[in-house]
Amino acid sequence: MNWHLLSSGSCEPAFNMALDDALLEAQPRLHEPVLRFYGWTEPAATFGYFQKLAEVERATLLRPLIRRPTGGGIVPHDADWTYSLAFPAGHDWHRLRAEESYRRVHDWVRSAFAKLGIVTELALCCKKVAPGKCFAGYEKSDLLWHGRKIAGAAQRRTLGGLLIQGSVQPPPIGPRRADWEQAMVKVSDGNWEAFQPDAALLERIAWLRAHKYSQKSFLEKR
Repeated sequence: MNWHLLSSGSCEPAFNMALDDALLEAQPRLHEPVLRFYGWTEPAATFGYFQKLAEVERATLLRPLIRRPTGGGIVPHDADWTYSLAFPAGHDWHRLRAEESYRRVHDWVRSAFAKLGIVTELALCCKKVAPGKCFAGYEKSDLLWHGRKIAGAAQRRTLGGLLIQGSVQPPPIGPRRADWEQAMVKVSDGNWEAFQPDAALLERIAWLRAHKYSQKSFLEKR
């Protein structure tokens, strides 16, 4: 299996969401999955595509707020390790039911931590808390460390592909982020190639950033 690897470094919030969205849109011509690692130039909070902005504003004091292209709840971003996965239609991951792809991505993250000597586990059931707060409780197949959720994800499926956006709140015992990223690659079954967005993709990212994710109308969509 061939994979593309993209390490974006720290980017501003609207750009981060635009790049992930553009990767999903580009899957029909890329034909191969892309794993992207990235960070944030400022503390922010993303929230699910279907959430109501007024409810999000009441639930968190974090700003800026930005709507994701995927579902899920409120995710704080600052020192978290953020990643995304984009798969083309017809790929094994795209054919999975949402529950199964959610379990599989967190099993991948669990395997990476295990390679670094850190024991985590997938949640067998749920711990319900106030709605919309992604890391306060946990859902089935979230990743737990000593009973605390440290990894969650959100998904979006289209006819052209699958996008998974994930966030890891690393355990206080380590490891370094760079070591975890390397472990994510090493525990996978695939041939990896560094990915550089081409001109068409860069143009689409810029358009989505300016005309969608930076727009108040999209933030207030619901």
